[in-house]
Amino acid sequence: MQIHAKIIKCGRLIDTAARNATITSYAECVFLKIHERSFAVELFIEMQRHGIVQDMYSYSSVLSACYGLKHRREGKSLHALAIKRGLDQAVPVCNSLITMYLKSSNTSMEDAIKIFDSMELKDNVSWNSILTGFSQNGLSEDALKFFGWMRSRPLSVDQYAFSAVIGSCSDLATFQLDDFVSSSLIFMYSKCGVVEDARKSFKATPRCSTITWNSIIFGYAQHGQGKIALDLFLEMNENNVKPDHITFVAVLTACSHIGLVEKGLSYLKSMESNYGIRPRMERFACGVDLLGRAGHVREAEKIIESLPFEADTTVLKTLLGACRLHGDIELATEIAKQLLILEPDEHCTYVLLSSMYGHSGSWEKKASIEWLMKERMVKKVPGWSWIEVKNEVHSFNAEDRSHPQHEEVYQRVEELMEEIKWLYHYEDYEFSYT
Repeated sequence: MQIHAKIIKCGRLIDTAARNATITSYAECVFLKIHERSFAVELFIEMQRHGIVQDMYSYSSVLSACYGLKHRREGKSLHALAIKRGLDQAVPVCNSLITMYLKSSNTSMEDAIKIFDSMELKDNVSWNSILTGFSQNGLSEDALKFFGWMRSRPLSVDQYAFSAVIGSCSDLATFQLDDFVSSSLIFMYSKCGVVEDARKSFKATPRCSTITWNSIIFGYAQHGQGKIALDLFLEMNENNVKPDHITFVAVLTACSHIGLVEKGLSYLKSMESNYGIRPRMERFACGVDLLGRAGHVREAEKIIESLPFEADTTVLKTLLGACRLHGDIELATEIAKQLLILEPDEHCTYVLLSSMYGHSGSWEKKASIEWLMKERMVKKVPGWSWIEVKNEVHSFNAEDRSHPQHEEVYQRVEELMEEIKWLYHYEDYEFSYT
């Protein structure tokens, strides 16, 4: 309200952007009540009367007001209008439609799934909404199966997904016997870094399903314990459990993290010939990661060139990360050009390329990337980390100074960095001496 007063005092209320920002600010400070939801729909209709072009944000906003049986009819009319306007593939609109149907009634799950299946592009909100819909409607087994499907995709599973799937776990009577429940527990413990508890959950299962084996192999692979992951893969074969493409993604991840390039490539080649598993994008992404981590970025590039289909952004980002790790600025520039066409709003590509130009002293190129980022209004999203100490969760991001113990934290980080540098130089010396 003070800022609003300042805008009036400075005579800036005639500025459309300032007015819109003020309206948005007030709107976000209150919860929509029933009559306010009706008013939102009325405003939307008024916009049409005045001939104001309504974009995907107009539709996603008004759809968020159409919750419950009372507004179901309005919601379906808006859905039809969104299709007519060609906005039925806009991710924010689709997400709002999914939420609208899920909150309309318990029988609208099918409508929400139809929209989800029709989406060409899906984000985390799309996946989490369907997962939450299954969980809240008592479809616990479907929720667990859907969670398993989510994990087979190149997605980051966040706290909302965990919350939904754990809720479904508690609803199932066959808690430890269900493969999907056991798999979810293994994955949860692994994600939290408690691999020992993940192993305990694994041992408590019959171990005759690929799902549980995949989860435990992934758990060890992602925590740098590649040898154990590969031993488990051999044990899986000895138990006559047939691996699938997800198993090999886990195995290749294990090889990648411990530098077993030749072994990883042999697994990559044997997938189709020995196990009848047809090539998928995830398989090639693992191959690129395997070679890229080991410094063979040009060989990794050849894998992408040999793809029987168009490379997706996951594969390209994997190669770009390898270029950054090993300082191949020339190849990084080529890959980044493709990514900036495919994902012009993704901040990571700009930041990574700008950083590489800075390290190489190419200041003009660095400035041009930062200018392009500013022109396209792309903002860097800070990464957050969480750590649990004595049953208390602490959160922080890069260069964060808000934590009450930040001075001690940064002092310890500096000590660890010095120790890492010393170990790195010592190993180099020992290798040269040998």
